[in-house]
Amino acid sequence: MTTIINKLPITTPSVVSLKNFISSISKVLILPFIGITLFLMFWTVAAQNINTSLGKFPGPQAVYEQFHSLYGEHTAERAKAEKFYERQEVRNAARLEADPTYNAKVRNYTGKETFFDQILTSLVTVTSGFLLAAMIAIPLGIAMGLNRHLNAAVNPIVQIFKPVSPLAWLPLITMVVSALYVSDDPMVSKSFLNSLLTVTLCSLWPMVINTSIGVSSLDQDLKNVSRVLRLPMLKHIQKIVLPASIPMIFTGMRLSFGVAWMVLIAAEMLAQNPGLGKFVWDEFQNGSSDSLARIMAAVIVIGFIGFLLDRGMLQLQRMASWDKSATTV
Repeated sequence: MTTIINKLPITTPSVVSLKNFISSISKVLILPFIGITLFLMFWTVAAQNINTSLGKFPGPQAVYEQFHSLYGEHTAERAKAEKFYERQEVRNAARLEADPTYNAKVRNYTGKETFFDQILTSLVTVTSGFLLAAMIAIPLGIAMGLNRHLNAAVNPIVQIFKPVSPLAWLPLITMVVSALYVSDDPMVSKSFLNSLLTVTLCSLWPMVINTSIGVSSLDQDLKNVSRVLRLPMLKHIQKIVLPASIPMIFTGMRLSFGVAWMVLIAAEMLAQNPGLGKFVWDEFQNGSSDSLARIMAAVIVIGFIGFLLDRGMLQLQRMASWDKSATTV
């Protein structure tokens, strides 16, 4: 009997912990590394066998070199800007010394936007459009979820406009902004407003739909608790509706942020508004030997930023939600 017991496998807590650690490392590091390596190998082989009018399709090495080139262009342009402001400061100081009543003017540097400047422009635009959409969509979705009559009235409008392409909205928005936004000293450019409103219109619908579904599917027990406590409507929304609907609301926000990012790139390409979309289109029109590699570099950046935006929304959901199991994806 003792011999049989001695032959049984012994699983100690330390062994279990080690196995879990190895499994976690494999899932987080090893498997993604293998996947990325296989993808780069396939990309390299495929690129060598694709010939275009501008030469071979760029492989990973060519794209990596273009990242260096784009960063070099950015630093060179920033150095030019610094010298411009230094010269302007010296010139104004000299004029003020000669004439103390002189009203010194500070002019902005008007050099071309670099690749990294356009990344920042796109991020500011998509975030602004998304936040504007959230301020409209979430209250509307809550109202639709709480009121069946309002939901019946508004839902057909949502379903009609939900599948409309941003390329259809953009000409209409451009005409409306040009007609209404008339100012000698505008706070923001018309191109920024065009992109922002296009993003807002196309990212409204997932948030409205998911928010209304989350609110309307509220557990009956929670409704009963609110009735027993006789909570006013605002307190009912604050204490009962919002905490229970957070997972669905954030699901809609994550979907909308992804849609917003895709819409923005398309809008910038079509309207030639500043941003990553314009960078891609300009390089396509440029047609130089490096254009394909630079476009591919932009594609990788666009995808990586989209991934980071989604992960950022997921982290916000984990912070705001009481149900942590609903935020594991």
